[in-house]
Parts: sequence; structure tokens; C-alpha cells
Amino acid sequence: MAKIAFIGLGNMGGGMCANLIKAGHTVAAFDLNAEAVSLASSKGARAADTVSDAVRDAEVVVSMLPAGKHVLSVYFGADGVAANAPKGAVLIDCSTIAVTDAREAHTKAEAAGFLMVDAPVSGGVAAAEAGTLTFMAGGEEAAFAKAEPILKGMGKNIFHAGGAGNGQAAKIANNMLLGISMIGTCEAFNLAEKLGLDAETFFKISSVSSGQCWSMTSYCPAPGPVQTAPSNRDYKPGFAVAMMLKDLHLAADAARAAGAEIRVGELAESIYQNLSDRGFGGLDFSGVMKDLKGQL
Repeated sequence: MAKIAFIGLGNMGGGMCANLIKAGHTVAAFDLNAEAVSLASSKGARAADTVSDAVRDAEVVVSMLPAGKHVLSVYFGADGVAANAPKGAVLIDCSTIAVTDAREAHTKAEAAGFLMVDAPVSGGVAAAEAGTLTFMAGGEEAAFAKAEPILKGMGKNIFHAGGAGNGQAAKIANNMLLGISMIGTCEAFNLAEKLGLDAETFFKISSVSSGQCWSMTSYCPAPGPVQTAPSNRDYKPGFAVAMMLKDLHLAADAARAAGAEIRVGELAESIYQNLSDRGFGGLDFSGVMKDLKGQL
């Protein structure tokens, strides 16, 4: 078992931290939100007052933060991880950030004497709480070997995607595909309804036919067929439009830098941008269905 500092106890991080405690690790938890720290403490974590307090004797640091600027600040700021954690600690950043930011973090961590992996997640809040997340890890083999046992305490599918930043590359490409497939699934269910098919009937047919996809079978945007989907909770997230839009922005930026065409990805980005601009950033991303039906 390891001494772990967990930084970032939001919707995803709180559940991830709790699962590390359940796995038997000793966890010091820090977040700017005192209520989140208090909740982690109630589940067995040591409440830390600062980043430096959290990491002072950590063998592993795990972070779940909003954006690249936060990651770079938390790890390499004056009161940050690199200045205060024991040399040789393994740094595991599970945030979804730009590939360039992840690679900058790797370079700085290695120069400061740390092993690092970028290990963004897939699965959402429910999987974070259940410990069934998928992790896509980028970094050197030695770093991944030390990080993998920790990741297994929070997830069921752990992949080494390659070198520094490749975890982020896998995440943003995957989520671009998810954003695209969700819009297509919403349009298909809406068309089926307009043509006289109810959602249950269309689901039974398409879920075992060539149109089958995760957006349909696990997260159906039409109310009814998948009881655990946000569509049955008036599209309360889940995975919010704002979060999908963040990932699509990252994908678009990375595509421009790499010279990769993402025509449908850019269209998906524009659709979620429109929802956000109209004040629906807090709606679940499957709420495209409500928009198609004129309910927004």
C-alpha cells in the first residue's frame, strides 16, 4: 500500500479518492473547496491544508484538475508538488488537458527528479464512484509500471498508450468520437420517432444492428430504454455539455497543430458550442435530443 496525495476533489476526484482509501492506501486530500476536503476526510483521508502539506511525505501524487494551467501551477508553482514532494515520487495527473501541456509537465517533472504519467479517464461520475473507470496513460515504461497498481484502485481498464502526452491524445480522440456518435444517436432516435417508431422498439432493433454504439446501449439519449441514462433524469449530468465542449476544443486545437482534418468533429464542436452559448452548458451532453425535439 502507498502513501498518496490526492489533489482535486471535484465530481470525479472525490469518488476516485474514496476508492483509493477503500483499496487500503493512506491518502492525504487537498482541494480549494473545504467541503470537498471534509467529505474526503469523512471517508478516511487526512485533510490537508495546502498542496505542500498534502505531498510532504507522498510516494504517489494523483491529481484531477480543470485545465492545463491548473496542472502546471499545482505541480510546478512555488508551493507546488515538485518543490515539496519527496524526490522519486510518482506523479499521476488524471486531468484532461492539452497534449502540449501534458508533455511540458512530463519534461519539468523528469528534470525535477520525478516519474510522471498523464492518465486521463473515461467513464464519468458513476464509474469514478464505482471504481470502474478506464485510464489511458502516457509516459515512460518505468513510470507506468509504478502508476498501474494505483490506477487499478480506481479503474478496471488500464491502458499504456505510449510516451508522454499519449494518454491525452487517446482521451481527446476518444471523446471527439463520443461527441460525434451521441449527436448521430440523437438524430437517429428523433428521426425514428418522427417516422412512427417508439424509442423502445427502435432501441431493440438498432442496439443489435449495425448502428449499435455506446451512446445508444449505455447512455441512450431517448428516455426509456436505458434506465440509468441521464435522459431519464431530465438530462441532468452525467457528463455536461460544457465538459464535452472542453474536450472538443482540445481535439480541435490538437488537430490544427497536427494538420489532421476533423470535419465532423468540428461540426460536433459547433453544435455543443451553440448549446453552451444559449445557456445549456450544464445540461447533459445527450441533451442534444431535447434540442432536436424543440424542447430547449
